Amino acid sequence: MTLEPARRTMVKAAMAAPYLERDEEHKLALQWKHLQDQDALHKITTAHMRLVISMASKFRNFGLPMNDLVQEGHVGLLEAAARFEPEREVRFSTYATWWIRASMQDYILRNWSIVRGGTSSSQKALFFNLRRLRARLSQSSARQSQSEMYRQISDSLGVSEKDVELMDSRLSGPDTSLSAPVADDESSATRVDFLVDDRPLQDELVANVIDDQRRSEWLRGALDVLNDREKSIIQQRRLSEDGATLESLGDQLGISKERVRQIENRALEKLRSALVRDDPGLAEMHLN
Repeated sequence: MTLEPARRTMVKAAMAAPYLERDEEHKLALQWKHLQDQDALHKITTAHMRLVISMASKFRNFGLPMNDLVQEGHVGLLEAAARFEPEREVRFSTYATWWIRASMQDYILRNWSIVRGGTSSSQKALFFNLRRLRARLSQSSARQSQSEMYRQISDSLGVSEKDVELMDSRLSGPDTSLSAPVADDESSATRVDFLVDDRPLQDELVANVIDDQRRSEWLRGALDVLNDREKSIIQQRRLSEDGATLESLGDQLGISKERVRQIENRALEKLRSALVRDDPGLAEMHLN
């Protein structure tokens, strides 16, 4: 059976299903909720499939298969049945309408474009109402600029004008593959060839992190060869963001700044020797 005959059969069966009176619907809802009566669930959902089909037809302009929209709507219908509370005295169709619409809209947002959009409630409202509002503004008012139209739509939906402009450009043009050639020539470069990223590759970043960690470990080990005064001078002069001056360290230690310089140079030589001893490959490292 092809999809088109299958859809006609489904529509015919939905339209032939009997309407449920309020009391009968309430009774079936109670049986399903409290007794998990599958027959009651089947009667409720079958009676409301015409609602699913009716709503699917409202979304057909998004270019997605009608059968898929109906199937997604049926999922929403079952979700509504699972969550429905008959004690609230609300008609099931009123409650189910929201779930059916939400299920279809989510399907459209996931499949309409290869680029996911409309993740927030305001963005969803913009996606599903932009065309309608634009058409209405074009018909009901005198010719106006595009920026003025964006402003009115922005005020109506509570979104920024930038979001309106971006969504309008997305709805106006099809998705383009990055693998498509720039020109008609098959040997032409593709669009992805022009997306250059000058940042280091991930393996280079990881390697740098590992190297930095290894150097830090070597340096911490080498510091153990220094006495307390030498270590204090090196840490304050070389290992802090705001390196201390020779004069300030001299005042702190009660010695001249020239003496501080001498101690620092001696400490650097001891560090260099310790690092080279632990790893000969560090012989080229400069601690200046």
